[in-house]
Amino acid sequence: MKIKYLDGRRLYLAFLAGGQAVIKDFAYLNKINVYPVPDGDTGTNLASTMKAIAEQARPSRSAKESLNSIAEAALTGARGNSGLIFAQYIYGLSRELGSDLRISAARFGESVKNAVRYAYSSTARPQEGTILTLIREWAEEIYQNRHRFSDFHELLHHSLDRAKQVLQETPRRLPALKKAGVVDAGAKGFVDFIEGVVNFIHQGSLKDVLNQEMPEFEFEEAPHQPKEDIPFRYCTGALLTGDNLDFDQIKNIVVKAGDSAITGGSETRVRFHVHTNEPEELFEALKNLSTIVQPKVEDMKLQSEISFRPKRKIALVVDSSCDLPTSFLEENQVVVIPLLLNIKNHVFLDKLTISPRRIYKMLAEEEIMPGSAQPSPKSIENWFSFLSSHYDSILVLTISSALSGFYNLVKAVAEKFPEKKIRIVDSRHISGSSGLIVERLLEGWSEGTQDVDELARQAEELIAKTEILVDIKTLKYLVKGGRVSPMKGLLAKLLNIKPIITINKLGQAVPCRQSFSRRQNFKKILKMIRKRQAVHPVHSFSIVHAGNRPRAEAYAREIERITGRQVSFIEEASPVVGVHNGLGAVGVCLSYE
Repeated sequence: MKIKYLDGRRLYLAFLAGGQAVIKDFAYLNKINVYPVPDGDTGTNLASTMKAIAEQARPSRSAKESLNSIAEAALTGARGNSGLIFAQYIYGLSRELGSDLRISAARFGESVKNAVRYAYSSTARPQEGTILTLIREWAEEIYQNRHRFSDFHELLHHSLDRAKQVLQETPRRLPALKKAGVVDAGAKGFVDFIEGVVNFIHQGSLKDVLNQEMPEFEFEEAPHQPKEDIPFRYCTGALLTGDNLDFDQIKNIVVKAGDSAITGGSETRVRFHVHTNEPEELFEALKNLSTIVQPKVEDMKLQSEISFRPKRKIALVVDSSCDLPTSFLEENQVVVIPLLLNIKNHVFLDKLTISPRRIYKMLAEEEIMPGSAQPSPKSIENWFSFLSSHYDSILVLTISSALSGFYNLVKAVAEKFPEKKIRIVDSRHISGSSGLIVERLLEGWSEGTQDVDELARQAEELIAKTEILVDIKTLKYLVKGGRVSPMKGLLAKLLNIKPIITINKLGQAVPCRQSFSRRQNFKKILKMIRKRQAVHPVHSFSIVHAGNRPRAEAYAREIERITGRQVSFIEEASPVVGVHNGLGAVGVCLSYE
């Protein structure tokens, strides 16, 4: 049967079929991914983009409306260079298609060619031999034959042959591909997509596509050797929303941030991807032009080290509320999953796109009350998929389940990996006390423990030996965060009460002492430590603070005199911790023998 027109329904199903073909081939696409960086994720990124289309796009009788929905879904779910270029091309196609209910082959040919400029506009430095070349030459082939073939199957089948030819030529255009002996992964993904569309139009039925579930996919181990020098550490991206977004200005900011910059979108939605060393500065610049949602930052250096030089057979995972020096985390390959902060409708990644320094400056200068949130289940699932391919097992130490839903979220995601050995431990702690637990756990780990259940048992023992005492400057933030009732907060303010907060055995934040001045708080905390030291000597201690280093150092000096131990670390509390305890708070964290 000849198909002379594509209506909205058939166009929608053709995209689903093409997406299914890409997802089925994602593992191979990951394996041949060498450009722009050999990080083995092109297949995963394209598959994620296609899955977003399948989950979010909605069909319509109108081809234009169907494509608009597809384009919006693609931009929302796009990942990586190739995924974003594909999404931007589809957005361009939706702009160029016209408003007809049905598309003829001739009209289709004109639209796919005109949309090419949108794909090229997504990057400041277009590179031939990639998905861009494939899209351009495929579109040109469609355009040249738009009057020759009135049947869509004949037209697309003919163009597929040309696309396969261009794909085989990509190693001649890119030395990195030639050296590795592979074709471009993004270009191969686009050929997969076209092939899926062609097969559907030729022999597929509406029922077949609708009834077919999208294949599941996980991160695969990349076979390529890591780069010794990674000039830009963080693979960064986000979805930006707003009215009348300035695409060119956003693109210029993204391009200046690093390399591998790709930007795509419309007047209301822009998705970007870039490799940068300063994700926080990038987000600071962008928040004045748009609303930031769906942020993503991946540490490519850490991923490379885990892939090729893992220090242990068991992965250690914490969340960003666990405060430890960055150098310690990096040296020990501790994976940190960032919690989220909502500030003035923007979504930030704790410690990655907003630092303690910046959040405490904001708290000092502005009347804001950021809200904290959990990461998406998908981001945790991606981490488990990646880590499972490089470690025998995974140990996760979470923020207290009484303070956050992160523990329950991680447990739920882990159930999707029944064949993997993943152990989740509720630390019943937060901030520097969680950090001390990790520090001591790693001390014993170096002695050769390789059983994740044994490590989980050791973690539980350390949890029971750890304590945190928080010297609070004001209850204002605890009241705003809902952790203290407004009545108690008002009473404390009227009486100038300065509470000392601790974490009980259930992991709940509770008051344990109070004073009428912070000077008295200081004395009371030191008195409590002297009493404990006499019964259970302090093994180690740390200090965390919310923009109050002088007071943190004062505590450290006095506790060193009491215990004879040097402070393990003094760190600014993570933003997600600091916004609840409030500016000026200091946490004294103790681990006992």
